[in-house]
Amino acid sequence: MIPDRIPGLGEIRPECRQDFSSVEVGGEGRFQVGRDGVQAILVPKDEKSELIVFADKTLVFIRSALGYPAIYPLNDVRFEPPAKAVLMDLDGTSVRSEEMWMWIIERTVATLLKDPDFRFVPEDLPHVAGHSVSEHLSYCIEKYCPSATLEEARNIYFELVAKEMKEIEEGRGHAEAFHPAPGLKEFLLELKAHGVKIGLVTSGLFEKAWPEILAAFRTMGLGNPLEFYDSIISAGTPLRKGQVGTLGELEPKPHPWLYAETAAVGLNIAPEDRCHVVGMEDSSAGVLAIRLAGFFTIGVAGGNYAAGGMRTFTNFECEKLTDALPLLLGQ
Repeated sequence: MIPDRIPGLGEIRPECRQDFSSVEVGGEGRFQVGRDGVQAILVPKDEKSELIVFADKTLVFIRSALGYPAIYPLNDVRFEPPAKAVLMDLDGTSVRSEEMWMWIIERTVATLLKDPDFRFVPEDLPHVAGHSVSEHLSYCIEKYCPSATLEEARNIYFELVAKEMKEIEEGRGHAEAFHPAPGLKEFLLELKAHGVKIGLVTSGLFEKAWPEILAAFRTMGLGNPLEFYDSIISAGTPLRKGQVGTLGELEPKPHPWLYAETAAVGLNIAPEDRCHVVGMEDSSAGVLAIRLAGFFTIGVAGGNYAAGGMRTFTNFECEKLTDALPLLLGQ
C-alpha cells in the first residue's frame, strides 16, 4: 500500500503514486513491514533505492550492484529566496551529453560481446545513465555478458573514453556531442549578476567531465570554467592498474556526498543556510542525491528523473533552466 504521506517527502501527489511499488521486506532483509515500527517499504521505478517508512521518519536504503549498500535519513527541505547558492548537475542539466556516455557504454558491451551491431533497448536506459561507471557496467554484465568481469569491462570503457576525449580536446571527434542545455548561458550569467554562488556537480570522472565542460564553455564564449564556477566537484580519477585512483565509484549519486561536499567544502555553505541553497538535476539518481543532502530540489526536463519515479522528490519542476530564475531570485 502506498501511504498518502511520507515523512521527509510530505503528501504524495495522485499522479506520483504510480511511481512506487510496495514490498513487504526491504534493505536486504533488514526491514519488514509491521516489524519494529516499519509501516511501508516503497521502491521507486528505477529500483535503485528503497524508502523505509515509519510513522515519524523515512530511511532511504541505497542498493548497490557492487555489494556496498547504505542507509540515509530523508529530511524535510525548504527554500527561502533569494538563493545564496545553486548546485547544478553537469550531464543533461548543464550540458547535453548523456547520449555520448551511453554510446560509450553500449560500445563497451558490443566489444565484450564481439558484436558490433549490439544496441541497448529502451528499458536499459535508466540503468546506464546517472550512476557510477561501475554500476552501469555491472548492470550490463549481468544482463548481457555474465561471463565478463567488471575489470575487463572497465578497461575497455576507459580505453574508449581516453580515445574520444583526446580527440575532443584537440578539436576533433564528437565535440558536437557536448552542447549547452537550452538557456544555460543566460541562466548562468543571471545568477552571476545577482551574486549567487554556482557549484557544478558531477558523478562523472574528471577525464570525462572536463572535456565536456570545456566544449560547452567554448560554445557559449564564457572563458575558463574554473574562473567562472565557484566550485566544481567531480567523481575524481578512475582506479587503474599501476595508478592511484580517487574515491568515486561507490559514493556518487544517488549518495549525497558530491552535493554535500560542493556546498559545505566548495562553497562554504553552513548547515543552517541550507534553506538558501537549491540543487538542479535531470536524473533520478541526482534528484535523490540532492534530497539526501538536504537541499530544495528542482527537476529539469529532458532526463530520466520522471521515468525513474522521482517526481515526488522534486520541490519544483521546469522545462528549461531559465524557468527557475523567478523562484531562485525571489522575483
